[in-house]
Amino acid sequence: MRVVMFGYQTWGHRTLRALLDSRHEVTLVVTHPQSDQPYEKIWSDSVADLAEESGVPVAIRSRPDDDELMDLLKAAAPDVIVATNWRTWIPPKIFGLPPLGTLNIHDSLLPAYAGFSPLIWALINGEREVGVTAHMMDETLDAGDIVLQRAVPVGPRDTTADLFHKTLALFGPITVDGLALIESGRTEWVKQDRSKASFFHKRSLRDSLIDWTWTAEELDRFVRALSDPYPNAFTYRNGERVRVIEADISDGIYGGTPGRIFIREGDGVVIAAGAEARRGRGHGLRIRRVRLDDGTELAAPDYFTTMGGYLTDRP
Repeated sequence: MRVVMFGYQTWGHRTLRALLDSRHEVTLVVTHPQSDQPYEKIWSDSVADLAEESGVPVAIRSRPDDDELMDLLKAAAPDVIVATNWRTWIPPKIFGLPPLGTLNIHDSLLPAYAGFSPLIWALINGEREVGVTAHMMDETLDAGDIVLQRAVPVGPRDTTADLFHKTLALFGPITVDGLALIESGRTEWVKQDRSKASFFHKRSLRDSLIDWTWTAEELDRFVRALSDPYPNAFTYRNGERVRVIEADISDGIYGGTPGRIFIREGDGVVIAAGAEARRGRGHGLRIRRVRLDDGTELAAPDYFTTMGGYLTDRP
């Protein structure tokens, strides 16, 4: 089949590689310009470079809404469009252009975690599995009928980076397999159950701020969800921003006020956590390593040299 791909970052790069290695003909690639947005600089393999190296025409657009692009799409004459990690809305005049429609590849098990940063949110929320969905695009973002889904388990100490690599490996195969199903003539797919749908916004700096009223179990997942190379979970101590880069759940049960710098435990320092911390029935978050704004990285006992005081949500 003749395929046009809309894609961006490493997800788009991996998808394009699979298409180029398949028996399909890629006739045009549309990608976004490079971005300075923190989350868009992390996994940033260039789709444009791969396309150009492979002799495929490239169009770079922030939004696909101009007449010149429509002319390029019509000239490319796709049987199907594949979209992977395209960051803005694709209008019906484009996704409905090819006779076989547009196949979108999204890194969640839709209908849950539509939108942005699904792996981070899924890990924060304690999901036991994550995955990738290939679905037909319609007018509602990430809501089209499901062609294929594939899942991988979330390990007990997985970080979002671990989940990224697990799910990235699914992108090429699910794209090629999804195209095979479309090419076979199938048109009946699985409807998404909209009662189970959730849609998440783009993340910003505020979304990495630690809330010490969360339980230690929730904060442990929060820190792992925001481990390197993502913008780390952070808090403030005496006006200084402190990034928590490694932590886990304390062995002991501790009570008090959320955010209290409490006690050394093993090779870490325990912070009282949870809205019910005053009852003394829950664990604290044991911080093991921190990073300061100047890049200095320290073991927690080397940074918290005295106990007492509080970690807060503002300088």
